[in-house]
Amino acid sequence: MKTPADTPLVLPAIERRRFLQHGATLSAAAVALLGGCPALAGAGDDRHSADDVRILNTALAAEQEAIAAYQLGADSGLLRASIRSVALQFQGHHKEHAELLASTVQKLGGQPAQARAHYDFPTEGLKAEADVLRFAAGLERGAVSAYLGAVPLFANRELAKAAASILGDEAMHWAVLRQVLGEVPVPSAFMS
Repeated sequence: MKTPADTPLVLPAIERRRFLQHGATLSAAAVALLGGCPALAGAGDDRHSADDVRILNTALAAEQEAIAAYQLGADSGLLRASIRSVALQFQGHHKEHAELLASTVQKLGGQPAQARAHYDFPTEGLKAEADVLRFAAGLERGAVSAYLGAVPLFANRELAKAAASILGDEAMHWAVLRQVLGEVPVPSAFMS
């Protein structure tokens, strides 16, 4: 069995390019849903808006953690250039998500969550490229579960649609990381 260090980026360049373009489309869809939705200007039930702001801020905090985690991985010196490039692209997706979530919180009259000064990442366990990839895959899997739980909680259905779009992007990140690790990219037919 090949190790991650023996495997370039398991996806061929053309397929990888198509995948990354599709991921960017999901982020653009989220921007379109949130940026152009008049319902986000603060109209509606204040209690529901406050609940939506709380959910958005929870997602924002998770996105900020992912940004920091990908930076840790990129700076670790443990990733090959091809893998580091994809990790930074995924970090860019998380930055887009965070910017969108923060601006939406503000549109709803809330105060966006701030990134923490320090995250307690398991740095002592990151000794090889595979360790960094497993760490990132675990965070992406957690993001998928979090967005899956959040989607039905939004009072504003446009927010639910946008969160579902971000969920799709997180799921693709998780699948790619699993594939690079030599694991089955999509291990089951359902997420929980």
